[in-house]
Amino acid sequence: MNNRGATAHRLHSARGVEGAEFERSGVVAPSYGETAMHRFVIAIAAVLLAPVAAAAQAASLPADEEVRQILTRLVETEQRAVGIVVGLVDGRGRRVVGHGRLAAGDPRVPDADTVFEIGSVTKVFTAVVLADMVEGGEVGLDAPVRRLLGPGASLPTRDGVEITPLHLATHSSGLPRLPDNLDPADFENPYADYTEADLMAFLSSYDLRRPVGESVVYSNLGAGLLGHALAVRAGADYETLVTGRVLDPLGMTDTRIELTPSARERLAAGHGFSLEPAASWDMPALAGAGALRSTASDLLGF
Repeated sequence: MNNRGATAHRLHSARGVEGAEFERSGVVAPSYGETAMHRFVIAIAAVLLAPVAAAAQAASLPADEEVRQILTRLVETEQRAVGIVVGLVDGRGRRVVGHGRLAAGDPRVPDADTVFEIGSVTKVFTAVVLADMVEGGEVGLDAPVRRLLGPGASLPTRDGVEITPLHLATHSSGLPRLPDNLDPADFENPYADYTEADLMAFLSSYDLRRPVGESVVYSNLGAGLLGHALAVRAGADYETLVTGRVLDPLGMTDTRIELTPSARERLAAGHGFSLEPAASWDMPALAGAGALRSTASDLLGF
C-alpha cells in the first residue's frame, strides 16, 4: 500500500462510526470528538424531528431539570464531555439546556447560541439543496453527475451505468468512503489541503468495485462530490449555495462554514475521548459532506 493509500486506510478505519454519529434519539451536542480520530465537536441529533413527531412524543420528553441532571452526570461524574447542549421540541415549543464549559479553559456554559461543528448533519443540507434544484428544474435526479461538472469532467461508470445525484444522495453510487489520494499534511485536519483538482483526479482514475445503485455504502466522498457538483451547476461555492437556498430563507444566521467574529467567539472547542483539545476540520473540496457549523437555536428551527 502506498503512502496515500495508507493514509486513506487510516482515515477510513478511524472514521468507522461516522455514519452513526447522528443516529440518536436526543439532541446531544457534546464538546468532545465522537470518533477515534477525536475529530470535532458533535452537535444536534433530534433537532431534525418533524414537529408532528415531536408533539406526539411531548409527554415523554423530560423536563429541563431532569435533562440538566443527566448532563451533570455525563459532564461532572462520568467526565464524558467538557460541555453538552440538548435541544428539545414539543407541543410547548423549543427548549435548550446546556451544561459544562465551552472548552477546558473556558468557563462559559454552552447554550442555544453556542456554535458547534455539526459534521455529517451537513449532508442533510446538501440533500435539501439538491431537492430545491430538482424542484426548480436545474438538476435531474437521474441525470449523470458528470454533466453538472462541466466539459472534460470524468466520473467512473460500471456496466455502462453512470452515477447520478440520486445515487450520491442515497450513498448508492459505488464510490468508496474516502478517496485514496487523500494525503493530508496535517492529520489533525485531514481534508484541509484536499483540493478540487485532487477530487477530479481521483474520480477520473477510480474503478468502481460495486455496481452503481446496487447497494448502500456510506460515502463521505459521494456526499462531498454532490455538494461540489451542485455548486458548480449553480455557479457558486458550496457555502454561498446552501446559504442562499436554505440558510437565509430559514433565518439560520449562525449556520455557516466561515464564521463571523461573533460566531467564532461562541465556538465550542473540540475535545478527544480523554478530553484533550482537538482541532477543527476544514473541508474545502468536500464541504457538502461535513463543513457546516451551527447552533442548537438554528437547528431547532430547521
